[in-house]
Amino acid sequence: MARPVTLMTAQWADIPFEEMCVLAKKMGYDGLEIACWGSHIDINRAVEDPDYVEWILNTLKENGLICKAIAVHTIGQCVGDYDDPRLDNFAPAELAGKPDEIRAWAVKTMLNAPKVAKMMGVHIITGFVGSPIWKYLYSFPQTTEKMIEDGYQEIYDLWKPIMDECKKYDVKFALEVHPGEIAFDYYSTKRLLEKFADCPEFGINFDPSHLIWQGVTPHVFLNDFIDRVYHVHMKDAAVTLDGKSGLLGSHIDFGDLRRGWNFRSLGHGDVNFEDIIRVLNAYNYQGPLSVEWEDSGMERVYGATEAAEFVRKVDFAPSDVAFDAAIANK
Repeated sequence: MARPVTLMTAQWADIPFEEMCVLAKKMGYDGLEIACWGSHIDINRAVEDPDYVEWILNTLKENGLICKAIAVHTIGQCVGDYDDPRLDNFAPAELAGKPDEIRAWAVKTMLNAPKVAKMMGVHIITGFVGSPIWKYLYSFPQTTEKMIEDGYQEIYDLWKPIMDECKKYDVKFALEVHPGEIAFDYYSTKRLLEKFADCPEFGINFDPSHLIWQGVTPHVFLNDFIDRVYHVHMKDAAVTLDGKSGLLGSHIDFGDLRRGWNFRSLGHGDVNFEDIIRVLNAYNYQGPLSVEWEDSGMERVYGATEAAEFVRKVDFAPSDVAFDAAIANK
């Protein structure tokens, strides 16, 4: 049976939830990976109001949709980052400019998230964890090994109580390996998973679009970390280096053709999704294939509709028979 095709609603959080459900069904999706911001899910309201959770579930059901994951990316970022004015965009408006209060709000909300997931019958939370050492990406001024290790330890200390709540409610947390996170490529992910070796609740939301432009081969990454991959994003990106552009983006906004790479709608970039599906089949991944649609050069309803069709086409089933079985000697 084909894996469910879901839509990550982060980029659609401007649309009221009821309208989002109608639109997602119209675009051809089986369900949603629901963002916990905008008008989609308010975690702290949900934990106090079972009727609100029931309304969310009923709205999904009325539109023939499922929910296999909730997304907490902006909230999680506020746990691991600190004293960054950009976090004001993620936290309640009254906390703007108050880094201690922003972190406290984020930690409280994340501690509530596993309970809300359980109330919804969901067992996966996707998101970010932030990074106190992202600013050290290039080692100048010089960065010591202790500074890096202290950063990993800080993330562990902040997130271990949250993982304990995940364990309590039988929920797994899937970090989207991503620039700006403490795990952003192959070896930073390996190091973080080793740090959380005692927390099987902590795993990965695999997203190939954040790997391809860094030179990391997505299906190799997936194969090596498959035992901790709890959720899969379907998202594409294209590298378009022209001798003037670079991989670091030149502080030029997404979608600008001068950039050395850009996110693209599925099938319009450089990700080899066939190799990804083959790895998922080899390890019997049966979770959702969640489209995170980001393409500043394409109208989003057109693009997301086409993306749902693309996923169904590329998601082939594994063979249940050896190709040469019919000619085997008897």
